[in-house]
Amino acid sequence: MPDYRIALENLELNMGLGIHAEERAAPQRVVVSVWMDCRYAAAPPDDIAAVVDYDFLRAGIRDLVAARHFDLQETLVDAVAALALADPRVWRVRVRSVKPAIYPDAQIGCEIERQRG
Repeated sequence: MPDYRIALENLELNMGLGIHAEERAAPQRVVVSVWMDCRYAAAPPDDIAAVVDYDFLRAGIRDLVAARHFDLQETLVDAVAALALADPRVWRVRVRSVKPAIYPDAQIGCEIERQRG
């Protein structure tokens, strides 16, 4: 069974994320990257219907962050991972979120990896 890694990297979002008053007062820029390991019964034909389409993930993440404020990056990346794993062909997912503008000298991020079973 062939595996393929599909990447959605550096998706820029303007969203509510954080516990501090200034983070709750206004949305901030957050960058999310997702790597999905997908397994197919055979090498797929040149047809989008035969593979995991990353459009669903991009749209789903945008809907997710529009619907609520997240206090923690850990909660955000877990929600994104669950979204990716909703497709049964995705057997493992890695998700990273980064808040690039919290500190003038560093970016703050969180990364997880989840898999079925």
